[in-house]
Amino acid sequence: MNIIERKNYKGVNLPGAHLERNNLIWANFQGANLQEAYLIKANLTQADLRGANLYRADLRGADLRGANLQEANLQEANLQGADLSNSYLLEGVGANLQGANLQGADLQGINLTRADLRGANLQGANLQLSNLHLANLQGANLQGVNFQGANLYGANLRGANLQAADLYVADLQKSDLQEANLQEANLQEANLQEANLQEAKLNNVKNLSFAQLRKLTFRKLTFRKQTFRKLN
Repeated sequence: MNIIERKNYKGVNLPGAHLERNNLIWANFQGANLQEAYLIKANLTQADLRGANLYRADLRGADLRGANLQEANLQEANLQGADLSNSYLLEGVGANLQGANLQGADLQGINLTRADLRGANLQGANLQLSNLHLANLQGANLQGVNFQGANLYGANLRGANLQAADLYVADLQKSDLQEANLQEANLQEANLQEANLQEAKLNNVKNLSFAQLRKLTFRKLTFRKQTFRKLN
């Protein structure tokens, strides 16, 4: 079926519904149950999904530009290749994206303050200029993510895979990077003041300066010789 845009589906119960490629522009799904729904390549531009249950929903390639996802449950949802640019995932409450698949998703400029992204897969995603203040990214796959200019102040990145991530001018002040994999990551002009890099992997890290190192907070951190060969 092709749902007409701007329809009101507030509070509907549609678990497992097949809504692939549907035109859902401006649709109101506030508080709706869309658990395990199929929304592959659906057009959800400017849709109201506040408080919606999207647990394990399949949103691969969906257009969620400008959508309101405040307090929505996106735990284990598949958002691979989805466009979430300029969408609203938070207004005072952290978004639940624990274990979500956001591989290759466009999240430029998104607000994920205090979001729960533990164990999420964001490999190759675009998070340029995003706000991840105090977000929980523990154990997340952040390989190759574009974090240019992102706000990661106080973020929990313990054990996260940041291999080859681009953290150019990112704010990592007071972030927890214990046991994180930063191999081949670009740390040019990143703010690492009081960041915790205990037992972090820094092999072949790019553009890390001694000026940045002086601002770090760490204990028992061992730099391998090949790391320093790459330092400017």
